[in-house]
Amino acid sequence: MTAKIISGKDISSDIKNEAAAAAAALTAVGRQPTLAVIVVGEDPASRVYVNNKKKACVFCGINSPEYAFPYETTQETLLRCIDELNRAPEVDGILCQLPLPAHIDENAVIDAIDPKKDVDGFSPVNACNLLAGKDCFLPCTPAGIIEMLRRSGIQTAGKHCVILGRSNIVGKPAAVLMLRENATVTVCHSKTKDLKSYTKSADILIAAIGKPNFVTADMVKPGAAVIDVGINRTPDGKLCGDVDFEHVKEVAGAISPVPGGVGPMTIAMLMHNTVKAAQMHINE
Repeated sequence: MTAKIISGKDISSDIKNEAAAAAAALTAVGRQPTLAVIVVGEDPASRVYVNNKKKACVFCGINSPEYAFPYETTQETLLRCIDELNRAPEVDGILCQLPLPAHIDENAVIDAIDPKKDVDGFSPVNACNLLAGKDCFLPCTPAGIIEMLRRSGIQTAGKHCVILGRSNIVGKPAAVLMLRENATVTVCHSKTKDLKSYTKSADILIAAIGKPNFVTADMVKPGAAVIDVGINRTPDGKLCGDVDFEHVKEVAGAISPVPGGVGPMTIAMLMHNTVKAAQMHINE
């Protein structure tokens, strides 16, 4: 039996509609949510991502000024811009599009963003609050994964969740969030031995390693929910995930596609976080 398709496109649409309603309510009382977007250089992939985020802002009624800098911009100039945005009372969220040019320290840039405006959820303060179980801005991709599971009716409590990848952006925070959802969590990585023995035991398998079609049907437990975070290009230029979708969907109970899965959810959760930031600022 073919797996249920978990449509991030449909679920993200619901979340954006919710964000739009909340943004309209804030705008009606004089506080239109504002997301400042910083872009350095002309990386084509970054430009696509930024444009998609700006389109979502327009849909949700979020003001989204862009601060574009040339590739050779100094770190000092970038940090000065962030400082100004931190102090700007009308700015609710600050997004600095990654990756940055090699001569700029990404950690220094992330650390410079006011945690109350860190709608990406990358700052050390938000990361620590996530680990401590406190209210904070959740990283958008892991938070999107949780919403996909929740809104698809996939039970997490008591289930074994296996995560492939231990990045600070997806793997690690996803593990913490799945623990919050009362799953039993295993994180696998490049040094994990006998990887298949772990993936075959997963009720929920989250793939976030950046290797096209890495997860094959024989690695998946029949009936498992498979969430594919990967975005890769095949030699012929087509988008694909970390999961061999066509074959795994014949084994899994539910699966997210690429494209149309986790990608739209990441942007939807950014809209959610920006509205949350505006709500926090209006209550200060």
